[in-house]
Amino acid sequence: MRGYIATTDHDWFTFLRARQPLEEVNFWQPSAHGFNAPPGTPFFFKLKAPHNAIGGFGIFARYEAATPRLAWDAFGEKNGAVTFDAMATRVGRYARGTGGPAHRIGCIMVATPWFFADGDWVEQPRDWRPNIVSGSGYDLQQGEGRRIWEACRERAARMAPVAAVVNASEPVAERFGQPQLVRPRLGQGTFRVAVTGAYGGACAVSGEHSLPVLEAAHIRPYGADGSHDVANGLLLRADIHRLFDTGYVTVTPDHRFVVSRRLAEEWENGKAYYSMEGRTIKLPPRVADRPDAELLRWHNDNVFEQGAA
Repeated sequence: MRGYIATTDHDWFTFLRARQPLEEVNFWQPSAHGFNAPPGTPFFFKLKAPHNAIGGFGIFARYEAATPRLAWDAFGEKNGAVTFDAMATRVGRYARGTGGPAHRIGCIMVATPWFFADGDWVEQPRDWRPNIVSGSGYDLQQGEGRRIWEACRERAARMAPVAAVVNASEPVAERFGQPQLVRPRLGQGTFRVAVTGAYGGACAVSGEHSLPVLEAAHIRPYGADGSHDVANGLLLRADIHRLFDTGYVTVTPDHRFVVSRRLAEEWENGKAYYSMEGRTIKLPPRVADRPDAELLRWHNDNVFEQGAA
């Protein structure tokens, strides 16, 4: 297994360390230039000079390009800044004037982050090259990668009885066998950005592109044992989202939009929604991001009410 060691801004690090424990953070790039690693990859925070040390780590969950505003709406202070203006100023400084309303940052979304106290920092890779700008991948099964991975896991074990980022069946403080990818648990912020990206920033039903009125809807609510997985999500216009949550509309397992007769029976309106009745929703290009048929069936059976025949 490989991990990724990312050069990290000290202000971002200390701001978030003061706010832990955190379910997730957004390790953003000032411009969206991509990140190629499988979900579950250990992601290490390497502080820049003069610190030159690993200050913590987490588990890479997902990468998406997004506007700074969407990233702020989804993560808030978990972007490592106290206000949106403070974050936007930092983005503009690092992006060297290429910012603006349409500018996209890269959102490297990291689950279950750990931020170590100063005295617990881990020596950076002894073969780290000074010309590395963004970061570098390392083999965690041998050499410097294994040393850093074991040291970070041991520190996490001291911070909590069981580190959530490792296999719960294996005591964290033991010497470790072969590293394995773990499936990261997505948080609410990651869910919002990931669902928005999966659907190309457009409502799955209406095609609306105005991000301020688009919301990441859970098919099975989080409070009803639903997850933040993208396959449990739909990007919906806010009014359609409300109707979906209250059972006035649904999406069938074969991806058709259905409107309950209750909307007309109880409220004597709904013409705008009935005009969309039966249309096939827009699906994400990636098959893994498409809504799970069983979850849609659950919503059909447990939330949606058709009304009188």
